[in-house]
Amino acid sequence: MGERDSKAQWWQKSVVYQVYPRSFQDSNHDGMGDLNGITSRLDYIKDLGVDVIWLNPVYASPGVDNGYDISDYQAINPELGSMADFERLLTKAHQLGLKIMMDLVVNHTSDQHNWFVESRKSVKNPHRDYYIWRDPVDGHAPNNWGAAFSGPAWTYDEATKQYYLHLFAPEQPDLNWENTEMRQSVYDMMNWWSDRGVDGFRMDVISLISKPAGLPDGPKSDGAMYGNSGLVSNGPHVHEYLKEMNQQVMKKHDLITVGETPGVDIENALKYSNLNSDELNMVFQFEHMGLDSNANPALGKWDSRKTNLVDLKNNLTKWQVGLHGKAWNSLYWNNHDQPRAVSRFGNDSETYRVRSAKMLALVLHMLQGTPYIYEGEELGMTNANFKSLSDYRDLESINAYHELVDDEKLVDGDTMLAYLRVHSRDNARTPMQWSAEANGGFSDHEPWLAANSNYKEINAAAELNDDHSVFAFYKELIRLRHTLDVITDGRYEQVSGTEQNESVYAYTRTNAQQSLLVVANYTDQIIQTEVKPDSNSNLLISNYDDDRGSELRPFEAKVYSSIIG
Repeated sequence: MGERDSKAQWWQKSVVYQVYPRSFQDSNHDGMGDLNGITSRLDYIKDLGVDVIWLNPVYASPGVDNGYDISDYQAINPELGSMADFERLLTKAHQLGLKIMMDLVVNHTSDQHNWFVESRKSVKNPHRDYYIWRDPVDGHAPNNWGAAFSGPAWTYDEATKQYYLHLFAPEQPDLNWENTEMRQSVYDMMNWWSDRGVDGFRMDVISLISKPAGLPDGPKSDGAMYGNSGLVSNGPHVHEYLKEMNQQVMKKHDLITVGETPGVDIENALKYSNLNSDELNMVFQFEHMGLDSNANPALGKWDSRKTNLVDLKNNLTKWQVGLHGKAWNSLYWNNHDQPRAVSRFGNDSETYRVRSAKMLALVLHMLQGTPYIYEGEELGMTNANFKSLSDYRDLESINAYHELVDDEKLVDGDTMLAYLRVHSRDNARTPMQWSAEANGGFSDHEPWLAANSNYKEINAAAELNDDHSVFAFYKELIRLRHTLDVITDGRYEQVSGTEQNESVYAYTRTNAQQSLLVVANYTDQIIQTEVKPDSNSNLLISNYDDDRGSELRPFEAKVYSSIIG
C-alpha cells in the first residue's frame, strides 16, 4: 500500500455519527434527551472511532416537527439545555478530537420565528418579503401543491388576505430566497456559529430553497387531493445561492457540509458536490431510499415490501460510478427520517439480526464516500414494532394515517399500521439502548417516545464487552477506512456478470497500490457464487469466523485484499 493520498480532504477520510438529541441520553430526568446527556456519552462515540458528530437541531423551537421548526437560530432549545451546555459539549468534543456538525434548517422557519411574526403583521412590513406570500387565485390557493406532511402547501392568513407557502407543516413557512437581505441574515447566522467553533453544517432540504418561476401546479396522482410539489427540487437559482453561501461562509472556515437534496439526480449532484468545492462537500440523495415505495404514487413511501437487491446495488453503482473523480458521495442506510437499516434491508430476527447488520455495514463502509452512522445502528437496533397509532409521535406518520385511511380511504387501518411499522420515522427515534436497565438506560423517567421492547437484549453495555458484536464490527470497519487509502480513493466497479444476481452483491475498489473485492450474500440461504478472489489475496474482514470460499452462508459478507505490483 502506498502513502496516503495527500490530495484527500479531511472530510473525505472521515466517518460521521448522527445524534438525535432528544433520543440519545436524558441527564435531567424528564424523559427527553439533552445536551448534557450527549456530553456524558462522548467517550462512547470516541471509542467507536468516528470523526464527526452530526447533531439534529438543538435550536429554540416549538417542537411541531421535532426541532425542524426553528424559532431562533441563535438560541438553544430549553428542553435540551442552555448555550453554556452546548459550549461544554463542543469543548469536550474538540478535546477528544471530535468535530461537531450542526443541522441547518433554512428552507423554512417556525411560524413563531420573529421574522415570520413580523412578516404576517402587514403586507408592508419590512420582513414581509422574507417569506413567500401570494394573493388568492379565483378564491383559492395560488396552486395545487400538497405539503410533505399532508394537506395543502398553502395557508390563508385572514389578517392580510394572502396565502403563505409551507412545503411542510403550516407552522413551517418557507423562506423567500429571492430576498437578498434574508439570504444575508442566513449567512450571518452561519458565520456566527462557525466563529463559535462549529465544524460544519448538514443542510435540511437545501435543494428546495429556489422555487420555480410562476409557482406552477404540480402533477396530481389519481385519488390524490393535492398536486406533487416535488417540482420545487433543484430550482432555477439553487446553485447560484449555494455558490454565494460558499463565498460568504464556507470559504471563511474549514467546514464539512452536506446537503439533504430531495429530487437530486447525478447531473445536479455534480454541481452541488463538485470537487472544486464551490458549493457543498457532498449531498444526501434518496434514490435508494425510494426503491421500496408503494407502486401507487398516491401512497408514496407507505408500503411493506422489501427492496429488491438488483435495484439496490445497481442504484448504488450508478452513484459510485457517476460521481467518481468529479464529486463526493455520502453513504448511509438510515437516519432520523428513515426506518432502521437492519429491519429494512437486512433481517432483524433473533437468528440473523447480528449477521445481517454486519453485512449491511460492510457493504456500505467499503464504498467511496463519507459514511454516516445513525445512533444505535452500530448496535444493530431494530424498528420499534409499535402496535397502535397512539404509540406514535411523528407528525408525518399520524397525518399520513388520517389522510390515507380516514380522508381518502385508500387503505384500511390495519394495512396502514403495518406500513407505519415498516416506514415510520419513529422507528429511528426510539431511545438509544444503553443497557438492560429501565428504558434501556436512556432515562429513569417515562421517555417522550417509548423505548423499543428489545432493549434488554440489544444494548451498548452488552456489546462493548463482546468482540463479536455489531459494535466491534463497526469499529473495525472505521479503523480500516482510516488505514487504507483504497477505501477513500479507489475506483469502484461491480463485478461483471453479477449485476442481475438477486442474492449476491459483489464489487471491487482499486487504486494504484491495492485492490479490494467485496462479496455479500443478501439472503438467509446458503449460496454458491462464482465470484472468486485472486490467488494472492488475503481475507481482510468477514462477519464469519472462517472462509468457505465460493460458499456464502446466510448474510455472509467479506472483503479480500490484494497488493498491486
